[in-house]
Amino acid sequence: MARPARRPPTPGLTRRLRAAHETLVTRGAPPPRPGVRSVVWDSWRRSLGSGVDPDGQAPPVDLLDDDLVAYRAAHPLAQVLPVIRRLLVEDAEADRMIVAVTDADGRMLWVEGDRRLRALAENMNFVAGARWSEEVAGTNAPGTALAVDHPVQIYGSEHYRRPVQPWSCSAAPVHHPVTGVLLGAIDVTGGDHVASPHVFTLVRATVAAVESELRWLHREEQRDSARGPRPAPVRPVAPLLEVLGRERARLTRPAGPVELSLRHSELLLLLAEAAAAGEGRSTGQLAAECHAGDTAAVTVRAELSRLRRLVGDDLVGSRPYRLLRPLETDLGRVRRLLDRGAVAAALDAYPGPVLPRSTAPGVAAARRRTGAALRAAVLTSRRPELLLRWTALPEARDDAVAWQACLEALPAGSPRRGAVAAHVLALRRASRT
Repeated sequence: MARPARRPPTPGLTRRLRAAHETLVTRGAPPPRPGVRSVVWDSWRRSLGSGVDPDGQAPPVDLLDDDLVAYRAAHPLAQVLPVIRRLLVEDAEADRMIVAVTDADGRMLWVEGDRRLRALAENMNFVAGARWSEEVAGTNAPGTALAVDHPVQIYGSEHYRRPVQPWSCSAAPVHHPVTGVLLGAIDVTGGDHVASPHVFTLVRATVAAVESELRWLHREEQRDSARGPRPAPVRPVAPLLEVLGRERARLTRPAGPVELSLRHSELLLLLAEAAAAGEGRSTGQLAAECHAGDTAAVTVRAELSRLRRLVGDDLVGSRPYRLLRPLETDLGRVRRLLDRGAVAAALDAYPGPVLPRSTAPGVAAARRRTGAALRAAVLTSRRPELLLRWTALPEARDDAVAWQACLEALPAGSPRRGAVAAHVLALRRASRT
């Protein structure tokens, strides 16, 4: 039986919720406080036990780009997305709502609806590919609905993580109607109005319609199976070049990963950067981008010949040197996330600077551009959790501006404030010596 919906808390109840939450996260697990629903209190305790930081970083983004597209296409709920869009998404913008569909692990598959709200929600990584399971993101409607296997509404201060408390949400789990397997959840997120009994009923009705559609599709598949299997389309997977935070690049192909030498790492990255601009490179251009001083073109040509034998002539062409087919890079993923304004997700995808040991001018330029773009986005966000994550990176150790911004953004009661203030003071003293 579904848990009944309640009306959003009054200001007085909101204060009691926040006091109870503060007591729980500072003292461990005291007895439940009056006014805290059992479904919320139990979820808070599970979140605490899972080590979720109530002020910590946004949930991680597990899937990006081609990986996300391929995973969604293969998921059973992709078949019923038109039903969800017809019943919830079509009116979501007018109703000021976001509609999210997750898998059984709480990973967001689709996030659609009001564009303005989605832009705001990206600041807390409420985006496709992010994982909002309860043990990662704390108490939230889709994550908690999956954890308890029941429809759930979570209002503002009932969320475990404080950055999520301005939002309210209603969610219900989706099961396969024949096997009973948990497939995921359907969630509606927005302001207090989405925590109403009307929206709760609408979400549960949508789940019922989805499960009915899945039952019909299952019967059709059973009929089709008698006609023989149809081959599934094969989707080519682009090789992935990883250069962030690595001394040497790793190229992952369908045949397996290849660790590249530093010189080959530099050359392949430079070709990928040129390809992103729709260009190739001459031997002279690559020599200038790869070596700080004058280098004979024959040296670069020899390295390129060895690189082509290593990665294949079908990837790197000549006259001019260029990529012959798509090559994904972790650097490109970070840039696309920044272009979308998903700063937290970009930080998740950024383990460190581009090939930090490389002195190649072209690589150094890419390193500076990426670091500067990420730093600017973090500073502009003014979000303390993002500033804390940026200042924790080795390249930001002496970034006085970022540390000062972090100090100013942290709330007065933050346990991290003392350490940040001490580091700011140390940087000031160092600048005067």
